[in-house]
Amino acid sequence: ADLSVEECCDKGVEWANKNRMCASVPLISESRECSMTQVQCCRSQLEKQSCSDGVEFANVREECDSHIAKNSTCEAEYFKMCCYCCLLGKAAQVQGQSCDPNPKIGYQCGIVFRTCCGKGQEGIDLSISDYAPKKEPVEISKEELDQEDPYLHDGCRGGGPCSQQCRDTGSSYVCSCFVGYQLQPDGITCEDINECITGTHNCGIGQTCVNTLGSFRCQRDTSCGTGYELTDDSRCKDIDECETGTHNCPPDFICQNTPGSFRCRPKLQCMSGFIQDALGNCIDINECLSTNMPCPAGQICINTDGSFTCQRISPSCGRGYHLNEDGTRCVDVDECSSSNQPCGEGHICINAPGNYRCECKAGYTFDVISRTCIDINECRRYPGRLCAHKCENTPGSYYCTCTMGFKLSADGRSCEDLNECESNPCSQECANVYGSYQCYCRRGFQLSDIDGVSCEDIDECALPTGGHICSFRCINIPGSFQCTCPSSGYRLAPNARNCQDIDECVAESHNCSFNETCFNIQGGFRCLSLECPENYRKSGDTVRLEKTDTIRCIKSCRPNDVSCLLDPVHTISHTVISLPTFREFTRPEEIIFLRAITPTYPANQADIIFDITEGNLRDSFDIIKRYMDGMTVGVVRQVRPIIGPFHAILKLEMNYVMGGVVSHRNIVNVHIFVSEYWF
Repeated sequence: ADLSVEECCDKGVEWANKNRMCASVPLISESRECSMTQVQCCRSQLEKQSCSDGVEFANVREECDSHIAKNSTCEAEYFKMCCYCCLLGKAAQVQGQSCDPNPKIGYQCGIVFRTCCGKGQEGIDLSISDYAPKKEPVEISKEELDQEDPYLHDGCRGGGPCSQQCRDTGSSYVCSCFVGYQLQPDGITCEDINECITGTHNCGIGQTCVNTLGSFRCQRDTSCGTGYELTDDSRCKDIDECETGTHNCPPDFICQNTPGSFRCRPKLQCMSGFIQDALGNCIDINECLSTNMPCPAGQICINTDGSFTCQRISPSCGRGYHLNEDGTRCVDVDECSSSNQPCGEGHICINAPGNYRCECKAGYTFDVISRTCIDINECRRYPGRLCAHKCENTPGSYYCTCTMGFKLSADGRSCEDLNECESNPCSQECANVYGSYQCYCRRGFQLSDIDGVSCEDIDECALPTGGHICSFRCINIPGSFQCTCPSSGYRLAPNARNCQDIDECVAESHNCSFNETCFNIQGGFRCLSLECPENYRKSGDTVRLEKTDTIRCIKSCRPNDVSCLLDPVHTISHTVISLPTFREFTRPEEIIFLRAITPTYPANQADIIFDITEGNLRDSFDIIKRYMDGMTVGVVRQVRPIIGPFHAILKLEMNYVMGGVVSHRNIVNVHIFVSEYWF
């Protein structure tokens, strides 16, 4: 159920009275209006409490600046505002001024001002005296009256009926008390709270609670003892007997205060070396009797008037002894520590009390003839038993060394293999072996015959087999080689050694026009415009073989063209072939094969004759007839070497002869391109 505004406000006021804060007010309703009412009433109550504390502080202390705020800044501001306003009201009362404040100081400050000012005028009749001169009444409107005195209708004007604090509610007023007081059942008067009875004081053990108006104080149970006095805040304070005049020092003495007592010091001071007794007399101090010996060791102390002297003690020492640094006793002389070496080379000096003796060092032996210590040659005395490799004798000792490729072990006698490869003696790779090392090179390099350490590049292209490494050109690089191909028309094969011809016609990287036909040749291409002559038409089955491109024209006579029909030439073909330059030409090379198809005749079978009619420059080619698999084949051979680049057109005829008459003829025009490079 919804709570009324009064109930919500009462909860906020109750929380403020219990906790003296409004930071976490528990909301009792989900209503937004109730929540705002709780918080506002809590804050209003805190403001009222802070104001009451400020008024009480002003009445008790008569000042406001020594107060240390324990709450939030807002509450501290209300405390100071009410404290200052109360002081202003009390000052106005003392100076005999009016208790009506200046409206500019604010409404709340004005209420506190009148309350504190009116407290000083209790029992004084503030009404107009009967002996005052009478004035004619002047009618003033309500609006003018309110404007002249804004507190005219304030129920708390002049402090109101409340004994301490009054809050005007419009239709009535509400009284409240300062901190340390409680409101009586009449709702007007305030009575002091005895914190000592209610147990709300904070006095500790050994203290007694003493109630005061509006507060309390803690008083110490036990006395402070002689030389101390109890202060108002129950603390023990030292009594300065010298200042209060309660000391008993004689006239020739000066009083000096000490904690809990005092001391009498004589006015006459003694010189150094004297001490003053209780009567002020100066007595000599015997420094020789002090626990700290004033004289150094080896000296005796002799007391004098006001001081002392030290006299040296000089004992007599025998041979081999001398006085110590203090001069108090005789100590042994270490003859062995002197720089003149009393025993000589090869001996050990051993000190003894008052004397010394000489012995041979280790590695030396006493020679009875020379009566001296001579070196022992351990390497000669124990051959092969002291060192693993080589033994070197030294005066009084020996040391071991190792041959090249070994190093001395930690025991100083054995030798272990030295890993020379750790110092990188080789230019490339190093293999450690026992007592030495071996340098070797990576692939493509060879070890230098000069120093056996450096690696030199192998020029694979200059080797006897270098000409066969690459099909075109070999380029040496450090540790390897690279094969290259001509700049155009070729690419390097996957094996990185051979060159492959680029078929520009298949790759469509040529620049032949629409009316030209692209023919691939070794290392390039050719654009040829090959048209069939009159009475011939192109055959649709253009043959494309591995190294040849062929265009065939078949005879196609017009009707009633007798001369065309009687012409024995039946087909005219154009073939393109690419040949290499044979630099080492030893035997004929077969390059073209013309297979003849014998036409069907009712008479005897025709004779087939092959011939080269045109283009055979320098008789570089010939043609022979061969029978293969039941067919007659004309084989064109290259019989002479041709140095490229070279281009020739061979005109070949294949004649079918019957009865001495050519009945059928096929013409083949062979375009031969000889390339300089062939791979």
